[in-house]
Amino acid sequence: MTAPRDTIFALASGGLPAGVAVVRLSGPLACPVAASMVGALPVARTAALRTIRDTDGSMLDKGLVIVFPSPNSFTGEDCVELHLHGGPALVAATMNSLAGFSGCRLAEAGEFSRRAFENGKMDLVEIEGLADLLAAETEMQRRLATEQSNGHLSSIYEGWRERLIFCRAMIEAELDFSDEGDIPGAVSDQVWSEVETLIGELDQVLGQLKSGEIIRDGFKVVIAGRPNAGKSSLLNALVSRDVAIVTHFAGTTRDILHCELDLSGYKVHLYDTAGLRETNEPVEREGIRRALLSIEEADLVLYLVDLSAHEDVAAILNPHVLKIGTKSDLIQVDSGAVRTVDLALSTETGSGLVELRSRLLAELQSRVQVNSLAIPSRLRHAQLLSSAKVHLTDALNLTFHPLEIRAESLRLASDDLARVTGRIDTETLLGKIFSEFCVGK
Repeated sequence: MTAPRDTIFALASGGLPAGVAVVRLSGPLACPVAASMVGALPVARTAALRTIRDTDGSMLDKGLVIVFPSPNSFTGEDCVELHLHGGPALVAATMNSLAGFSGCRLAEAGEFSRRAFENGKMDLVEIEGLADLLAAETEMQRRLATEQSNGHLSSIYEGWRERLIFCRAMIEAELDFSDEGDIPGAVSDQVWSEVETLIGELDQVLGQLKSGEIIRDGFKVVIAGRPNAGKSSLLNALVSRDVAIVTHFAGTTRDILHCELDLSGYKVHLYDTAGLRETNEPVEREGIRRALLSIEEADLVLYLVDLSAHEDVAAILNPHVLKIGTKSDLIQVDSGAVRTVDLALSTETGSGLVELRSRLLAELQSRVQVNSLAIPSRLRHAQLLSSAKVHLTDALNLTFHPLEIRAESLRLASDDLARVTGRIDTETLLGKIFSEFCVGK
């Protein structure tokens, strides 16, 4: 017989001080412990005002108390929430009081969510979506995370797994009961068209992985060009604040400067890099080396050309380049130099900045063309789905193998899909996933 698990507690709301602080308890002693501090507990899922007292009977605060009996709670266990005033000393005193009860301890990072997973309230994909929802900074990140945390992506994966289970059952029927009169011969032939369809659906979803990564992790835009092309000035203009130092001296930017931009709900990472030129100065050379690496890894490069100077364009290794002419206020509007770039602008007057933002958004949206946001956004999903596709392809194409071997490939693919949602998995992976959460969630 397994020993009863500890009752855990933690601050479930934001940083202190705050107007309200929510202390959450979950576990077999949640209700008895809460009752010893507040007296009679209110009706389930009904907020009631109570006096909250320390173990010695002294008053801590007056606040709301809400009880969520198992199994209809976030963790699937008995849960209680104490809504206190959000003073640091008050919350610390309440936590110390809770820690004094036998069998009651402070929760570890992600432990409430882990219990929700273990009790079947959420699967791993929904848990990861919840983590992303808590971390979401832009509207598109929120929408992507909501699709996952609400189970829409899980339903797709589980649908595939159920179809595979049916295919395996058909093959097993032929293998085990081929001599029975009511089992038609070669019944497994009927499943291969279904397997081929599944491979196509996996391909489609895997093809949307980059879109999911861009929405979740952000669109990486590197600003590059020769020294004094206006890179730092453009970075400052795009984020509307002084992030980079701007001078008339070449080589001012040595290291990579990074800031973030919310562009119509999309998260954009902007990187200002060292000016590209030949130099013997060791620090600047290291900055240029880092700049070239960033350019290779960028989703889009804004290559800046000073229109007021007749400079050549450095060779860069990235197919996604938008050539921007800068300092357009210093030349004639009909200058031939303007015709050599995709867009001309001036950070001094602000002309062209609106158009640049529009071009950035158009480029970003062209990379994120999806009908639904129920798409993968994590490498873990991509690895398991790719593995499942390999096994399905083996089962479909290796027709010279015995049927038993092909059926085993279907089982391996089914196991990969089960690992995505956490039906089967390793303790190491679970620990990594739940460590992403803060204490209290």
